[in-house]
Amino acid sequence: MTKAELIDAVAKSASVTKTDAERVIESFFATVTATTLAGEKAAWPGFGHFTVTHSPARETRNPSTGGMVTVPPKAKMKFTAAAGLKTSLNA
Repeated sequence: MTKAELIDAVAKSASVTKTDAERVIESFFATVTATTLAGEKAAWPGFGHFTVTHSPARETRNPSTGGMVTVPPKAKMKFTAAAGLKTSLNA
């Protein structure tokens, strides 16, 4: 599903304009991003939760040159599905 298709589906489902649906979806993602960047968990009961995990810096081999390179530490977004979502996906 593309962004445009998602906006159309939400607008139709919620009986709102596409502009309003897009504004709400953008606000949702901005709020999840801000919440997780602050170190908190963004959760929706029955659906799942978003958290940020951190991977430390590490040394790895460059396959082209064979030399060692340092990969900097990174923050990653992690989504964990709730039991209700897992159940509905596997029904």
